[in-house]
Amino acid sequence: MGGTHQTRTGRGADTREAIMTAAERLYAEHGLSNVSNRQIGEAAGQGNTTVVSYHFGSKATLVRAIMSRHGTQVDTIRTRCVEAAGDSSDLRDWVRCLLRPVTEHNAELGVPSWHARFAAQVMTDPLMRTLVEDESLTRDSLRRTLQGLGRCLYDIVPPEIRPQRAAMARHLITHVCAERERTLAAEAATEPGTSWERTADALEDALVGMLAAPTTSH
Repeated sequence: MGGTHQTRTGRGADTREAIMTAAERLYAEHGLSNVSNRQIGEAAGQGNTTVVSYHFGSKATLVRAIMSRHGTQVDTIRTRCVEAAGDSSDLRDWVRCLLRPVTEHNAELGVPSWHARFAAQVMTDPLMRTLVEDESLTRDSLRRTLQGLGRCLYDIVPPEIRPQRAAMARHLITHVCAERERTLAAEAATEPGTSWERTADALEDALVGMLAAPTTSH
């Protein structure tokens, strides 16, 4: 009896994984609003037209589950970066903590991957963006990274400007990574790690410059 229950539980977990994988690809390629649950179910190899609703209920729950799955893996890398940064007062160290876990995780996904393009779709949807941001801020490594950035910028950037710079940084990382992933997929690159490393180097320089840039006086 127990073996049967475990088999069913394992099968359910496999189905959820297949749904998340299919949904991520379809959302990345076509946008959140242009993909139906039926299409996701078919792409996941499921004949039941209600399988997505059965396992996730709503699109918001499905999107959050996909982002959370990746977020957990990014968090593991970022925790390591934060521990290495310690109590650094160097802005670049904290920019690396913000950026490098994202590019490193994307590199680990191989080619083709869809997460960066999926994340860009999520970040352009107001409701989904709020859900994902609320969830990500519960992660200690990200909170500590933002605190480190705040300390470095305290005497450089006025407090009313910092949220604007933070939003710019978030959009820059999201959309540059999405474009890099799209290019890698189109070129069928054989060395994605090298390409992601170059992207991270360029983004790091841009982010350090942007976050600490002088403000316009009025």
